[in-house]
Parts: sequence; structure tokens; C-alpha cells
Amino acid sequence: MDRKYESPACKGYEALLEDSVSGEIGGSDAVRLSEHLKSCPGCREAREHVAPSSRLLRLAEASADPGPGFARDVMARIRTDKDVRVERGFWQPLVSMGWRFAATATVALALLVAYDTTSHVQQPAQETATLEAARIPDVFSPDPARVPSSRDEVLMMVAENEHGKH
Repeated sequence: MDRKYESPACKGYEALLEDSVSGEIGGSDAVRLSEHLKSCPGCREAREHVAPSSRLLRLAEASADPGPGFARDVMARIRTDKDVRVERGFWQPLVSMGWRFAATATVALALLVAYDTTSHVQQPAQETATLEAARIPDVFSPDPARVPSSRDEVLMMVAENEHGKH
């Protein structure tokens, strides 16, 4: 039963009704409220419901004044309690580590998918044949007969390749 209470009183007159019940209303506000109560059954009903509780509160003993630093002390305790609850979290480091692991795994998966999609790109047959025909022989080929043994041989092979192009 989580029903929210909604007052039948008009929003603009709720404060005046509270002042009226507590006896703290006077002057033009009292006249304005009196005129409004004549024409508004919702505000009259709200006043009837609140009046008995106001009388009961007047019968109760007044409590001692908590002092000037009461609000400050309460707020300090609330902040301290909140900090203690945050520090005491057993699972907090594990959750943090889990999020980091998930983020790292996601980035790694994205990189692998991107690599996989770009490494399997099929080239059209004509384009492949053109590339094969234009391919320049590799001077560092793994063919043992073609592997140069000195810097001079490498330069000579490069020069032969350049001469063969022209």
C-alpha cells in the first residue's frame, strides 16, 4: 500500500490553511482564506482533517531546543556515515577491476574484428593480374641463388632492377 497522499486543498492555499490551523494567520491573508473557503470544498475538507492534529500537537510537551550547532552536527554525521559506507564496500574493488577487464576485452575484440575484416578483402581478378605483372622483383627474396651476401651486391641488384624498368 504505497499510496501517495494528495491534499484536496488548492496549492496556493495550503500554506494559509496551515497558518490558520496553527493560529498564526491574520490581516488580509485571513480575509482571503475566509473568502476562498466559502467557495472551495477541497480546502474546507483539508482544514477539517488537519485541525484535530494541530490540537493534539499543542497538548504535547515542548521539546528542548537542540542548540545552534544542531544542523551542522547532523549534516557532519550524515557525511561521515556516507563516507564510511563507501569505504566499507567489499565488492567495490572487484567491480572496478571487472569494468576495466570488460573495457579492455571490448577494445581487443574490436581490434581483432577490424583486422579480420580488412585482411580478407578480395580483389577483382583483373586487378590482381595487373598487380602481378607490375610487381618488381624483391631483392631480399628468400631464393638462395638471389640472396645478396654484401652491400655491393645489393646495390648492383637494385641498379639492375632500375635498368630493367627503363
